[in-house]
Amino acid sequence: MSDTAFILIVEDESSHGEALKEGLERAGHICRLVDCGDAAIASIRQRAPHVVITDYRLGGELNGLDVLKQSRLISPWTQGILITAHGDEKLARDAIIEGGAFDYLTKPLDLDEVRATVQRAARQAMILQENLLMREQLNRAYSFEGIIAVSSAMRSVLDRARRLANTKLTVMIYGESGTGKELIARAIHNNSNRRGKPWVPINCAGISEGILESELFGHVKGSFTNAHADRKGLFEEADSGTIFLDEIGDMPMSMQSKLLRVLENGEVVRVGSNKPIRVDVRVVAATNRDLKDAVQKKEFREDLFFRINQADINLLPLRDRREDIGPLIYHFIQQADALHGKSVKSITPECVRLLHNYRWPGNVRELQNVVNQMVVFCEGDTLDVRDLPSTPPISATTDIVPLRPRPMNVTLKELEMMAIQHALAQHHGNREKAAKQLGIGARTLYRKIKEYDIK
Repeated sequence: MSDTAFILIVEDESSHGEALKEGLERAGHICRLVDCGDAAIASIRQRAPHVVITDYRLGGELNGLDVLKQSRLISPWTQGILITAHGDEKLARDAIIEGGAFDYLTKPLDLDEVRATVQRAARQAMILQENLLMREQLNRAYSFEGIIAVSSAMRSVLDRARRLANTKLTVMIYGESGTGKELIARAIHNNSNRRGKPWVPINCAGISEGILESELFGHVKGSFTNAHADRKGLFEEADSGTIFLDEIGDMPMSMQSKLLRVLENGEVVRVGSNKPIRVDVRVVAATNRDLKDAVQKKEFREDLFFRINQADINLLPLRDRREDIGPLIYHFIQQADALHGKSVKSITPECVRLLHNYRWPGNVRELQNVVNQMVVFCEGDTLDVRDLPSTPPISATTDIVPLRPRPMNVTLKELEMMAIQHALAQHHGNREKAAKQLGIGARTLYRKIKEYDIK
C-alpha cells in the first residue's frame, strides 16, 4: 500500500493550518487546507480525502464535529481526527461516539504524534476503501449459479453456458486445472430442462480401461473376477439427466471407440453382456488438454472429438483475468467466515496487491484454498500480509505472469473507461496521479469522468 494519503485540513487560523500542512506534506502526504466547515464539505464532495483533520472551533455555522459527521455520510471510508483543547474529554468522546472519528488530538499539538495518528487513520481509510471497492465489484458482478464474473472474458463464458444449458448439444469445456470446469458443467445441468434429474460426474484420468468400462457401462454377474452381481454403469445412473466426463482427454484410446458408439446410438452394453440398454443422457465433457493437438498426435480419436465438440467453452486461467481476483477474494472471505464461524470483515491493500500479483498456477481453486487458510488463522477481523500461508510462497518478489494477447470484444470507449477506472482505483481516487499515469492532463481526465459518468 502506498504511504501517500490525501489529507483535508480544516483550520480557521491560517498559521496553524499551514504548519500542519507543511508537516504532513514533509511526511509524504498530499494536503488541502480550508478555513471553514462549509468549504470542508464542498471539498469532500469534490474529492473524498483519506483523512479529515479538523479543529473543533471553526469560523462559520459548522464546527469540527459537524464536519466529521457529514464527511462520514459523504464518504464512509474517510477517517476523521478532531483537534480539541486540552482537557476537553467529553468533546473527544462525542467525536468518537457521535461523529465516528478515528481519534482525537489535544492542543498543543505534537507534530510526531499528529503524523503517527494520521498515518494510522490513512491506513484504515485505505483498507475500508479497498474493501468497499471489492464489495461493489462483487455486487455488480455477473453471477451464474454462484459463479462470479467481473472480467469481460468470464462474463462471456457464463453467458455462453447459460445459452447452451437448454439445448441438446454436447458441450466441451476447456481449461487448466482449478479454473472451475465442473462448476460450469453443473451450472449447465442446473439450468437445463434436465434439472432435478441425475447429475453424474466421473474423472476419466488415471483409471484403467477395464475399470473405466465397468464404471461407465456397468457389468453383469460373472463377467470378471469379483463381479458377484449385476451392476448399473454411470450412463444408466444418469438416464434422463447429465453425465460429466471430466478429463476426457486422458481416456484410453480403446475406450474412446466404445464411448463413441454410446454417444452415436444412445445405447450401452454392460461388460459381459450382448444386450443393449437404451439411455437418454446429456453429455458435458472437460479437459485441460488441447484436443486438436491430441488428434494430430493420434492420441485422441478424431471422430470422437467432432462428436463431443458440438459446442465449446474456454475458461481462461486466473492470471489472464485478474479483474476477477478482488471480487473473488471478498466472496471467498464471506464463504470462509460462514464455513469456519469466523468474523473477518476486510483485507489490507498490501495483501490484496500480493494476491493480485501472484501467478496462481492452481487458479481459482488455489485462491480459495489460500483465502480459507488466511481466514482460519487470522486473529482479528482484517486479513494482512502476516496471514499469508507459507505455501504457496506469496511475497512482494513474486513474478507477475504477463497477459497473453487475446481478442477483446470491447469498444474503444469501453477500453478508455476501463483504463480510467483502473487508474483511479490504483491511486485511491487521486485524479492528479491517475491523469499522470494515463498520460493526459487533469482537465481532460475530469471531462472524461463526467462524460462517462464514472463514480
